[in-house]
Amino acid sequence: MGHSHGLRAGTRYSFARGFKNHGMIRLSTYLRQYKVGDIVDIKVNGAVQKGMPHKVYHGKTGVVYNVTQRAVGVIIYKKVGNRYIEKRVNVRIEHIALSRSRDDFIRRVKENAEGKKKAKAEGTHLHLKRQPVMPRGARTVSIKDNLPETITPIPYETTI
Repeated sequence: MGHSHGLRAGTRYSFARGFKNHGMIRLSTYLRQYKVGDIVDIKVNGAVQKGMPHKVYHGKTGVVYNVTQRAVGVIIYKKVGNRYIEKRVNVRIEHIALSRSRDDFIRRVKENAEGKKKAKAEGTHLHLKRQPVMPRGARTVSIKDNLPETITPIPYETTI
């Protein structure tokens, strides 16, 4: 017997509500205001069937291009073959959330601007590029009051 190819096939877990997230949808979902240009993540809420995007867009990040009363239009780039196609998807606000993908970048830009300002005032050069995390420094373990122990496995016994 073959498997179904319906619109919601294979979404048993991806569209399920999270642990302790069942029941009424929070009011903050409806009170949040979206503007054109906002970066949003599409997270399908299985409790709301209206305005639900196709399962292929679940987990994707896009840019808001249109705002209506209950929904927003989102531009997403979908991989088709060897290229990306711009798709415009209209999604109800229950199925989207503001993306936090740029938070770290914006924080870094502000820190760099502040550092540049300080360095200019002091007349020094500031290195702004991110550096990879270096290996931890070497350590010396003292055996003065910490003698090494020899650990051997317990022999296996077969007592019936």
